[in-house]
Amino acid sequence: MASSASVSPAASFSGTHLRRLLPRFLLRLPRPRSCCRLHLAACHADTLLSSSEVHDPSSAAARRSASSAGGFSDWMHKHGLPPGKVAILERPVPCSRGGKDRPLHYVAAGQDLEAGDVAFEVPMSLVVTLERVLGDESIAELLTTNKLSELACLALYLMYEKKQGKDSLWYPYIKELDRQRGRGQLAVESPLLWTESELDYLNGSPMRDEVVVRDEGIRREYNELDTLWFMAGSLFKQYPFDVPTEAFPFEIFKQAFVAVQSCVVHLQKVSLARRFALVPLGPPLLTYKSNCKAMLTAVDDSVRLVVDRRYKAGEPIIVWCGPQPNSRLLLNYGFVDEDNPYDRIEIEASLNTEDPQYQEKRMVAQRNGKLAIQKFQVCVGKEKETISEMLPYLRLGYISDPDEMQCILSSEGDTCPVSPCSERAVLDQLVVYLKSRLAGYPTSLDEDEAMLADGNLEPKKEVATRLVRLEKRMLHGYLQAANEFISGLPDHTVSPCHALYAPELK
Repeated sequence: MASSASVSPAASFSGTHLRRLLPRFLLRLPRPRSCCRLHLAACHADTLLSSSEVHDPSSAAARRSASSAGGFSDWMHKHGLPPGKVAILERPVPCSRGGKDRPLHYVAAGQDLEAGDVAFEVPMSLVVTLERVLGDESIAELLTTNKLSELACLALYLMYEKKQGKDSLWYPYIKELDRQRGRGQLAVESPLLWTESELDYLNGSPMRDEVVVRDEGIRREYNELDTLWFMAGSLFKQYPFDVPTEAFPFEIFKQAFVAVQSCVVHLQKVSLARRFALVPLGPPLLTYKSNCKAMLTAVDDSVRLVVDRRYKAGEPIIVWCGPQPNSRLLLNYGFVDEDNPYDRIEIEASLNTEDPQYQEKRMVAQRNGKLAIQKFQVCVGKEKETISEMLPYLRLGYISDPDEMQCILSSEGDTCPVSPCSERAVLDQLVVYLKSRLAGYPTSLDEDEAMLADGNLEPKKEVATRLVRLEKRMLHGYLQAANEFISGLPDHTVSPCHALYAPELK
């Protein structure tokens, strides 16, 4: 049976038994060197090798690419990778660490391809899953059922495998992952690995807080590793190595976690022990797009990629990254997609708990599928639909007459406009909120456009500027829609009503 895969959101799970699961043979490699290795720069898509370089085996680019990827490719073929229709090529990283960083690899069409062609098929013997790590599918399923962190488990496995050096089966794959260091098509790593000054590029964006929350989750995972290790002692009798927190400082674990997060594939319609997979030839060697239909698919005992479009030899192979907003794409994979149809921003609205009619209003909200603290998703291109969804909820805060509240309680459906003045007040509150949110960014939308047009931004600042520009575009679109609702009111002379218990927006 075939199953599809999209990239899994890299959420941190509470890991209370993980440690049992990880083989001790993982624990032997010299500690990775300092985290300064993580300060990388980005390259642009136009630095990809041309198709002529792929066709011409005598070209310098082709020789460099074949040489640098040769060990990795030879290892895959030696362990069962069948012939495919792709090639591993290079893209330079022109702005990185004074030009000392090695070019990044990417998977490209090795020949002209048509939609529906199988680009490659990786046997499960070359795929890292919890089933393989733990050697026991029932144990892996038990752990994942208990919401243990597959990502932390896979990260710790690879860290200990790396200790084995060339004795590890996975040495060529780990070496390739080290080369990529969690960087995707823009050669920028997740903001989880940015410095504080680099995170300032995200000021005004909710992403700044999301980075802090995710970092705290990874630290919780790290703090539980030793407990899990001892709880799972029966699984590690043959691997007498050091406990995780003695073998690896937190920063090293975080680097490994982020690297796994950037390349893990979420396979569909497979056992829980196989749902999170590290696939050679998969990400980050593949190029992600939000409007692509091609997905890595589990078929029998292999993972297959069927392309969804034509390719000329040398063009990067594109796969779907799942229905994720740009904030998630940047946090997980270090890039944003300008054409992302799933992009969105969030607005949180909450009923005032000091309102004497709070309980009644909460009941009305729940009856209509909303919570006392409700998060609304403003999806790109659907600003008016979101306002129409929010208005009934916000109107509740402007109801003060107990008789009106009882009438609403006894009726069905959403809260309709109560009065012209309250409707104007609701929309005015929304407009003020949107303007204040836009004012929270240190730059305007026009300034962002000018900086990006200039083309001289440092890579991390460029990708951060692209994110905040897209956020501001959505906020401006939402603000325009709110003003259009105001323009559509029957009487513009009505002053907004005052509300003692208006909902809070943030």
